[in-house]
Amino acid sequence: MKKYLLVGVFTLILNLPSFAQEIPVIKYDDLVALMKEDNGKIKVINFWATWCAPCVAEMPDFEKFSQDYAAQNVEVIFVSLDFAENLDKVEKFIDRKGYQSRVVLLDEIDYDAWLPKINKSWSGSIPATLIISGTEQNFTEGSLHYQDLEEKVQSFL
Repeated sequence: MKKYLLVGVFTLILNLPSFAQEIPVIKYDDLVALMKEDNGKIKVINFWATWCAPCVAEMPDFEKFSQDYAAQNVEVIFVSLDFAENLDKVEKFIDRKGYQSRVVLLDEIDYDAWLPKINKSWSGSIPATLIISGTEQNFTEGSLHYQDLEEKVQSFL
């Protein structure tokens, strides 16, 4: 009897609807529109990839920061630099981690064309974070953690 009950429970779980975040694949012009989006929020845009260990290590701090500062009109946006053909891997990663922040996958492989438009000093290494509020910006190449984010965003609040 227990065997049939377990089979039934597993079948039910496997057939539940997925609540995974649908991640849009965008081009650079779409990213620019997202960055210029006038929604009154401070945008913390984190460039990362699933294969980047320092990126993955800092993401829980960004996610917690996003939740803690949502009431202060701060929005965290994760911009994946994984290849578009790996979208499924990115979606599974985000779903497995339970992240609720906005996520997009940037499908632009000509890095020399768009990196300097984000920030002239950006070498292309990740993680990298761009904080935007109106016309003010702060760019950081390298890892940031919760306290770093607080310090940087405080200057915009």
